[in-house]
Amino acid sequence: MKFPLGKIVATRDALSAIQHDEAIIMQLLLRHQSGDWGIVHDEDRLANDKAVLTGARIISSYHLQPSDQLLWVITEADRCTTTLILPDEY
Repeated sequence: MKFPLGKIVATRDALSAIQHDEAIIMQLLLRHQSGDWGIVHDEDRLANDKAVLTGARIISSYHLQPSDQLLWVITEADRCTTTLILPDEY
């Protein structure tokens, strides 16, 4: 575990996209928390790595299968909340 997730919340559309599948939710949260930022640009990857150390916000991006829809996992800087959200809801 690289950082605490705090309270886990998800938007209605994000839950619909993952079909309320708790196993998928846990897999994405574990990837996010372990530093696997998913599909992000190199500069975002470096920013996330730095954010783990400095306490800034962390954003991961994952393609959902089989739809290939994008889902973001965002942990706030204060580490009190982690949100699963679709990019168009942000």
